[in-house]
Amino acid sequence: MAFKLTDYEAYDFANRRHIGPSPREMADMLQTIGFNTLDELIDATVPPAIRQKEALDWGPAMTERDALFHMKEVASKNKVLTSLIGQGYYGTTTPAPILRNILENPAWYTAYTPYQPEISQGRLEALLNFQTMVSDLTGLDIANASLLDEATAAAEAMAMAHRGARSKANNAAFFVDKNCHPQTIAVIKTRAEPLGIDVVVAEPSELDAGAVFGAIFQYPGTNGHVTDFTDQIAALHEHKGIAVVAADILSLALLKSPGEMGADIAVGSTQRFGVPMGYGGPHAAYMATTDKLKRSMPGRIIGVSIDARGNKAYRLSLQTREQHIRREKANSNVCTAQALLAVIASMYAVYHGPDGIKAIAQSVHRKTARLAAGLEEAGFKVEPEVFFDTITVEVGHLQKTVMEAAVQRGINLRKVGETKVGISLDEQTRPETIEAVWGAFGIDRKDDSSNKQYRLPETLLRESDYLTHPIFHKNRAEAEITRYMRRLADRDLALDRAMIPLGSCTMKLNATIEMIPVTWPEFGNLHPFCPADQAQGYHQMIDDLNDKLCQITGYDAISQQPNSGAQGEYAGLLTIRNYHASRGEAHRNVCLIPTSAHGTNPASAQMVGWKVVPIKADANGNIDVADFREKAEKHSDHLAACMITYPSTHGVFETTVQEVCQITHDHGGQVYIDGANMNAMVGLSRPGDIGGDVSHLNLHKTFCIPHGGGGPGMGPIGVKAHLAEHLPGHPEYGSALGPVSAAPFGSPSILPVSWAYILLMGGAGLTQATKVAILNANYIAARLQDAYPILYTSESGRVAHECILDTRPLNDEGGVTVDDVAKRLIDSGFHAPTMSWPVAGTLMVEPTESEPKDELDRFCDAMLSIRSEAQDIIDGKIDAENNPLKHAPHTVRDLVGEWDRPYSREQACFPPGNLGVDKYWPAVNRVDNAYGDRHLICTCPPMEDYAEAAE
Repeated sequence: MAFKLTDYEAYDFANRRHIGPSPREMADMLQTIGFNTLDELIDATVPPAIRQKEALDWGPAMTERDALFHMKEVASKNKVLTSLIGQGYYGTTTPAPILRNILENPAWYTAYTPYQPEISQGRLEALLNFQTMVSDLTGLDIANASLLDEATAAAEAMAMAHRGARSKANNAAFFVDKNCHPQTIAVIKTRAEPLGIDVVVAEPSELDAGAVFGAIFQYPGTNGHVTDFTDQIAALHEHKGIAVVAADILSLALLKSPGEMGADIAVGSTQRFGVPMGYGGPHAAYMATTDKLKRSMPGRIIGVSIDARGNKAYRLSLQTREQHIRREKANSNVCTAQALLAVIASMYAVYHGPDGIKAIAQSVHRKTARLAAGLEEAGFKVEPEVFFDTITVEVGHLQKTVMEAAVQRGINLRKVGETKVGISLDEQTRPETIEAVWGAFGIDRKDDSSNKQYRLPETLLRESDYLTHPIFHKNRAEAEITRYMRRLADRDLALDRAMIPLGSCTMKLNATIEMIPVTWPEFGNLHPFCPADQAQGYHQMIDDLNDKLCQITGYDAISQQPNSGAQGEYAGLLTIRNYHASRGEAHRNVCLIPTSAHGTNPASAQMVGWKVVPIKADANGNIDVADFREKAEKHSDHLAACMITYPSTHGVFETTVQEVCQITHDHGGQVYIDGANMNAMVGLSRPGDIGGDVSHLNLHKTFCIPHGGGGPGMGPIGVKAHLAEHLPGHPEYGSALGPVSAAPFGSPSILPVSWAYILLMGGAGLTQATKVAILNANYIAARLQDAYPILYTSESGRVAHECILDTRPLNDEGGVTVDDVAKRLIDSGFHAPTMSWPVAGTLMVEPTESEPKDELDRFCDAMLSIRSEAQDIIDGKIDAENNPLKHAPHTVRDLVGEWDRPYSREQACFPPGNLGVDKYWPAVNRVDNAYGDRHLICTCPPMEDYAEAAE
């Protein structure tokens, strides 16, 4: 057909890059479903009563080139100075191989949380390295695979101490060292107040160990003091209290470990292990504890088990998806954490090894000692006498003068009180930096780097070994390190290999163009507490992003402080709680939550001190409105809120959502709409219009921030106008309301991803993405409905952006479990959909809008093949135990080893859906979860242990 000028369409990111199916493919898919147009499908799927009346419109979508140009202009408004502010954030150098092969590598940043261990062995090993690193440096038995930030980790430790202490005190008071970082104290206070915990802030010497259930100490202190807390910890233990130490991880290369002081828990940040400050995050916090407290530790723990052949295999241990099991009785609402950043930190330790880490720590300390000596010789009083990397200088009325002089030299110092200046050095500090600091104090002096002074406390010098495992003693030639990272990446299955059809998790395209600004120094190298005039670019971006998110959601204000979806839930409920208290209704403490809700919902409600009242689901999976109304009336005087997910957790637009919201409001409650399924609403319906008062948004789902193998995430909350003044605040901005995370804007260095996505898509593109997400889900449902019952649909027979496939009949008739189906999908090169949630024995599938028809068909072909194999078992054509489903997944060892199975190697390893020459091979066979829990190993074990396990 001849080309005509009118056939030309301008370049369009949404329809050329982000949205998977082509227009022709969409037409074919619509025909399969039984519709002529996409809008007809949407009209049949989304109830008219909830459709938004105005289209999203903030101008035309930007091209990739224009978006990067615009973002660079905004980023350039940030002033990148050398920040020596400290307070838990430090300059660091990301080794170039780690930057290129992990942080900028989609094989690492597009992976999901390792709930399917057979296809996650690479990142599980890297996270086990992280746990080993933390356990070694802290001197404690077991560590988790990271938490959100140091301040929230400290708050988690307080809650953990509250659960685990056997103190004779009334368990209502927690002691906080006044030398803790200010943001840590603030977040602890925020967490403590709803739980009825009294926070006592004082000097460690003032501790009354018999009057508290636990205490936290900062090591070194925020102003540089290095204190031995052995006596305070012993006093706490005498009264059966719990001791927490918040420790700078680099300092532990030189200083006595918290474990050697007797600490029960250690927390901190691994930011200075190669992760840029990023104006506050994301960074991997750590938590380590003693063996006796391991089962009350929040977060994810990586353990070592064996596979079906007895070979070593890694897996998640203990608290895997604990919230969905224990709900409001869960240890924490933390669902995932900062896996990608933990991997970077662990690889930093592998890259440098113990000698390198020690050398970096020594260098930082010596530079600080030389700086202090120069100030003292000039007549300034420097505190403390012994320190690691931080000093405080008395300057009297010259404080403002000194700090301004430092800024003129390109350096930020920290204001301490009204007469002092704080200085924290780091691995990036150069002699010129030290000379510039001296210059700000009026000292003309040259730094002599050959002067190796030490000002560490003699009684606290570390004598114990750390990082002794062979993994930290690898040949550090770049070739070997690079190959190690590549080997680990090859063991995993991430979005760069295949669709990850996880219901409710929205594993969509994380476009490369959106990722590029993340590593720009203008975004990466800002300290979160630098002067506001140095972060004008950040503030412009955040303001514009917030404005667009308000348009998308129908809310009036957005807070970017929550640095995960679970944190967003918590922050949203705190906002409602603050609102009720401001109206003299602090007694409202009942939260209505459907039984099908995300497990983090009831856990979050518990964290704000509320009582959870579950709401039944009807036969179609919808909220039982009669039960909802009855319980709202019963608890009317104390109703604080309801928490609902929309579209529903089971993937349907419920027509009663406005009725549910109205019932809640009629009884004085507020409506929290979980934003996990916002990918089905953008441009079509706004939670703020249908009755929602507050919602969190998963920017790591709907708005394209990658999951990173289990974090980072961002969970900002949108609120209606009446709640805006009750949002969590931050002391750095003078707010009287407490913060929920360490930094004022959570994890702002990943916000450019979501901002770029919105700029590139435009309002029309975002709306089209939502429509295609619904199309893709309905196409899968249509193709698979004869093989697997679609558990829930709307009255029109449609699903929203996800559908639930019922695999229970296969188990009932042939003993084929949902696990068997999930593991067999690996042989076809797919991550399994969400298993057994919200209904046990089912698979919840969400293809998103990013997957083209070929990939959807490949998945459907694999699922249909599995159904056929299951039918062979049901019909007795193949043994019920010795079959491809029970032995899945199959590895290369299966392919080339001895074969005594009643099906062929080809059927085993090359089922429909696999990519032939590009087939993904899992690193291990099916992992033995029970063995892993019976033999809990959560640090890197010696190789001989694997041999013993195999035997």
